[in-house]
Amino acid sequence: MNPSELRSTLALAGIFGLRMLGLFLILPVFSLHARDLPGGEHAFWVGLSLGMFNIVQAFFHIPLGALSDRIGRKPVVVWGLGLFVVGAIIASSHDDLLWIGIGRGIMGAGAISAAISAWVADLTREQVRTVAMAIVGGSIALSFALSLVIAAPIYRLINLNGMFMLLAVMGFIAILAAIFVVPSTPIKPPSQPVSLIQIFLRPELARLNIGVFILNATQVAMFFVVPRLLVQAGFPLADHWIVYLPVVLISFILIAPLLIYGEKKQCLRISVLLSIGFLLISQFIFIEAVTVLMIALALLTYFVGFNLLEALQPALVSRWAKESKGAALGIYNTTQSIGLFAGAAIGGWITEHHGEHAVFILGGALLIGWLIIAWSMQEPPAKPKKSPLGSVPSSS
Repeated sequence: MNPSELRSTLALAGIFGLRMLGLFLILPVFSLHARDLPGGEHAFWVGLSLGMFNIVQAFFHIPLGALSDRIGRKPVVVWGLGLFVVGAIIASSHDDLLWIGIGRGIMGAGAISAAISAWVADLTREQVRTVAMAIVGGSIALSFALSLVIAAPIYRLINLNGMFMLLAVMGFIAILAAIFVVPSTPIKPPSQPVSLIQIFLRPELARLNIGVFILNATQVAMFFVVPRLLVQAGFPLADHWIVYLPVVLISFILIAPLLIYGEKKQCLRISVLLSIGFLLISQFIFIEAVTVLMIALALLTYFVGFNLLEALQPALVSRWAKESKGAALGIYNTTQSIGLFAGAAIGGWITEHHGEHAVFILGGALLIGWLIIAWSMQEPPAKPKKSPLGSVPSSS
């Protein structure tokens, strides 16, 4: 990347990561905190409140992504971050499931993931675009990993209301970065408009959409249970970071060679299948996990697959969807949001009615189905040869 591409990519990855931290930071502590709230004895209502961010977001990804194709990326991103800040302030001002759910719903209405991904594509040349998208995708994994490490200490220090106010402050910082750091791009309507149905039905993109749904549904459902397993194994909530931190750091070290090899040798299909395999193995380990060591092993196996997929899949979408990027990425992020909501709601219901192990059994079944669907995927088109360092990024 040239300096302009790198600066813009890192800034957008930071904005994306800060917003995703708004989703993930609450995840490790919410199910335990909610027990003391009215209605908190019902795991389904807890899961519903937790997942409100995602289900509302699912309704706005496609229209906001398509809107960014017409009016530009920056106005959509700034508006969405503004809603994120307002929703966080509302959630911080109340201590009951209803208002927390309303606040998280407003936070989710600022669905800017597609606009950010399309903005990255606008500001980078095609031959470096996969790396740029992988950096943005990696910010999701980094936000998730960071939330697991810092959530409990921050919760102990400022409680849940303070955590929401912290998210509002970070959202305001992200607005400033979007306005003053990232350059605007010219609006270029597609020369040959493609309908949403055509984008949705493309087999290459459909596989990725199904995959991101299953990935995030199993993720949220799993972390509805994992904090409880650690508590049962003798680890209080405040000490969960002792397990999460080494697991996260080791997983990032392990995925680096897999990501580089898959991109360099043009065998991204194998990387995707291998990642799904890691996720599947982790579910089986969780079923038998009764000690902290086994839980840590399951988490490490899971994170290797999860972090690799969060870096690979957005990059693959950008490679397959060259037209109407905002709309195509809107569909992708919509299925992601639906998966996050489904994982929270279904995970809570299954935990309440069938026990914690049933969550991992269902997760394993979904991952087997994903592995079957992904098996027939093709390698994405080869990247063009590198152009001179200072060339202007293409918006194709």
